[in-house]
This record gives sequence, structure tokens and C-alpha cells, in this order.
Amino acid sequence: MNKITNHLPTAELQAIDAAHHMHPFTADGELKQKGARVITSAKGIWLKDSEGEQVLDAMAGLWCVNIGYGRDELADVAARQMRELPYYNTFFQTTHVPAIALAQKLAELAPGDLNHVFYANGGSDANDTNIRMVRTYWAEKGQPEREVIISRWNAYHGSTIGGTSLGGMKGMHGQGSLPIPGIEFIDQPNWYAEGGDTDPEAFGLERAQQLEAKIKEIGPEKVAAFIGEPVQGAGGVIVAPDGYWAEIQRICRKYDILLIVDEVITGFGRTGNWFGSQTLDIKPDIMTVAKGLSSGYVPIGASIVSDKVADVLAATEFNHGYTYSGHPVACAVALENLRILQEEGIVDRVREDTAPYLAEKWHSLADHPFVGETKIVGMMASLALTPDKSKRAPFAADTGTVGYITRERCFANNLIMRHVGDRMIISPPLVITRAEIDTLIERARKSLDEAYEIVKEKGLLVAG
Repeated sequence: MNKITNHLPTAELQAIDAAHHMHPFTADGELKQKGARVITSAKGIWLKDSEGEQVLDAMAGLWCVNIGYGRDELADVAARQMRELPYYNTFFQTTHVPAIALAQKLAELAPGDLNHVFYANGGSDANDTNIRMVRTYWAEKGQPEREVIISRWNAYHGSTIGGTSLGGMKGMHGQGSLPIPGIEFIDQPNWYAEGGDTDPEAFGLERAQQLEAKIKEIGPEKVAAFIGEPVQGAGGVIVAPDGYWAEIQRICRKYDILLIVDEVITGFGRTGNWFGSQTLDIKPDIMTVAKGLSSGYVPIGASIVSDKVADVLAATEFNHGYTYSGHPVACAVALENLRILQEEGIVDRVREDTAPYLAEKWHSLADHPFVGETKIVGMMASLALTPDKSKRAPFAADTGTVGYITRERCFANNLIMRHVGDRMIISPPLVITRAEIDTLIERARKSLDEAYEIVKEKGLLVAG
């Protein structure tokens, strides 16, 4: 039996990695000089690297390991399913028990009339599905010209061609001649960076009303849908001001356009409820899910679809799907993950205990001279780095220079805290304890202190 083991010294593993492994979102030439950190095992919220260091993973992998690492139950379910039915598709009028059971469970958990599930391999291709789904919906309703989907700058909806096009990351659009036709954008509701002296709620209202202006500009008869994350995740944990989502929904209803809510990050307990839509009182027509659906243990994603949309699609053959749509092992593991989240009361504990505690501790970092803002919803949080707190000023250095320095100090202090530009973000496993939150905050503050001194020494503590 082939067994993957950590049988080589770290330097040799790094050399092999550099020679053959192309990393995502990475300049591989630069990484080759530095050497990747080799992660060998994990338990709970803790990673272990090839040098034996214990690292607190405050990002839950990529926002996804909601139940924490090392749950044998998921491994046992995967092994059992592999022996019973390792693979079969759901094309050609067939189905299987794991796909059926998971679809039923998702319909039970999802809010409103989101009662139908179209499976994908992850969030990116689920959003690709959504592009085709909403366009097919309008074509079936006799309005094939309704093809345009409106998104937001600095949104993230995946890295496939469709997902990248839906996202508003201009750096990603710069590679591959993107976005594809039929995708339009409005500004993000990022008051801290873009609100100036405007009242936050007034700013949020103006940003929401850009949707109506964009619909009128394009022509209501051409607009199919609006897509948004309840909280912008990869954009820096951007929390919209109060009233923003109510206005977005009012506009969607007024012009009869579909609302797609991307819950790839916010789903399955991240905001203190099963879905961010419940936390923020959003009523989507289609919900994108992935990540926390299986806690990252296996790849799986889905579009959870309303009765309204599913009823229209049922009248035609939707010529779309993936080889691994509804993979039986992925569905079985996801079901077990949801059972653990539910039966162990993890979502309730986040809402009632650990998220409020994390919020208290996270906001305590606002007194740091380096920090201009702290934001948090449930178990996802951010802080803005600034050279001048009073003015919410950006740094004169290129965006991300200071964030990267701070991220490197976190890494050196065995804390995984990510940077997006000059915002630092966290999204720890939902099973994190109060004591582990204390450790997280201690390491974060230490890293901020060290980064502040480095930035000052380098002469980068200058407003732009």
C-alpha cells in the first residue's frame, strides 16, 4: 500500500515542492527562494509543521474547517462510503442515497423556500452553475435577453473563468481577458476605506442605490440577477452598514431580478447562524455553498435553489453538470459534518458564547496605535492597519506592503492571520475555545507590536 509520510528533512521537502508543485495565488519563483512551510498534521484548531512547531490556524484553512481538524468520524464515514459505493454519477436518470439525504438535509437547514440542491465541486463552479442557471431561468420565461448579472467591486466569487468574472477583483481580471461579457459592477459598501466623512448608514444606502442606477443604465429588461456575499470575505471581511441589504433587496424586488447570495464563507455557522442570510435578514433566490459544508475535509459545493427558480428549470433539460456533482463520498462526509455541527450545538455555541467573547477580545485591539478599525460578524473578523487613526489614512507605500509585513510576523509567531491589502483578517474554526481565543489575541497583539516597529524603522509609517 502506498503511504504518504513525512520521511524527508524539511529542506528536501521544500526543494521537491519548488521543483514540481505550482501553488495557487503564488509567485512560485519567489516562494522557491524562501521555501514553503510544510504542514504535516492537525488537530482541533492547531497545525503541526515539519519542524514540530504548533501553529494556531486562525483562518480555518481557507475559511472552511468549521468543526476543526482531526475528526475521525468524517474519516470513518468516507471509508465506509468508499467501500459501499465509491462513485456514481447522477446524470441519466440515476441517483444515490448520499446525494438524496444531503439534499434533504440542506433543504431542511436553508431558510425560506430554498428547497432544491444542484451539486458542484466547490464554490467557484457552483457560481459558474449560477450564471447558467439564472440565464436559463429567464430564457424559459420568454426573456432570453435578461443575461446581465451585477456584482460588486472587491467581491470574491471564485477563480474559475465564471467565478472570477463574477468577482470584482481587478488583479484577477488582469489575467485571462476577464470578465466575460454580461457581468457588470457597482461599488462595494466599504465605509472605512471609501466613505470619507459620510455617515456610515447614508454611505451604505448610496452604495445600495448604485444597484438601481446600474439596472436603469443597462435596462431592466436585460438584467438577470445580483450576486453578493453577506459579508465580503476575501475582500477583507467588509461588513456593510446597517440598512444596506434591506435596500438591495427592495431594488431586486422592484425590478424582479434574482438575488444570488454567496454563502461559501458565511454558511454553516460562520456568522453565528446556519447561514449569513439569517444573520443579516436576506432572502435569496439562490444560495451558493461550499467550504463549511464538509468543513473542507472533501471538495463539495452546491447551489441551493428556491421553489420559484427550480419550478421554471424543471420544465426543461438543464444542460449542465460536473463528473463529480453529488459525489457519494463527498455527500456522505458533508452529512456527517452537518450532524456534528447540529448535534454538538456548535452553531449555537458560536452565537451565544464564543463569538461574543471573540468580539470583545478582537475589539480590544482597536487601542493599538497601528489599528484604525476592528470589525467582526460571528467568527469572521478584520482590522484595518493605518499610520493615522484619526484620519483612517492609508499608507503611502503600495497597498499590501504593511499588511504583508504584519502577516509575516504572525507567521513567525505561529499564528495564521491573513492580510488583504492592509487589512488583517481571521476566520478561526468554530470549535475554538475561550482559552484558545486568548492565545489568538495574545499572538495577534505581539505580531502587531513587532510589525509596527519594523514599519516605523523602514520609514513606512507615513500616510498616503
